[in-house]
Amino acid sequence: MVFDASPEAILDALADIEDVPSWSTVHRCAEVLDRHPDGRPHHVKATLKLLGITDTEVLVYHWGPDWVVWDAADTFTQRWQHGEYNLTREGERTRVRFDLIIDVAPIPAFLLKRAKGIVLNGAVDRLRARVSRNHG
Repeated sequence: MVFDASPEAILDALADIEDVPSWSTVHRCAEVLDRHPDGRPHHVKATLKLLGITDTEVLVYHWGPDWVVWDAADTFTQRWQHGEYNLTREGERTRVRFDLIIDVAPIPAFLLKRAKGIVLNGAVDRLRARVSRNHG
């Protein structure tokens, strides 16, 4: 996906953890537990609701000038998770690559497909709308 925003604006939106539930339909609440020396979130506690199932996870974030990665350990619905956004400046715009790997509890394929669509919508389309609203 290509966003009409700088990598910095996108990373700022992602770093505003407390605001994530306002644009991500799966997040019910998100709280920064501690921060890196530069002020970016390090450990984050998030409560999510997806397909009627509520789960809480603690994520460990690492930040770069044009990327963010996070990992989460065991929760009620997953054994582990690794996510990342990689940003490539293209003039005034930014190409956004979103990757998410989750080892989930066994669920039917049709539910997994539906969950993927919901997560992708929040991770890309709704993030783009949030960035455009605040930095456009």
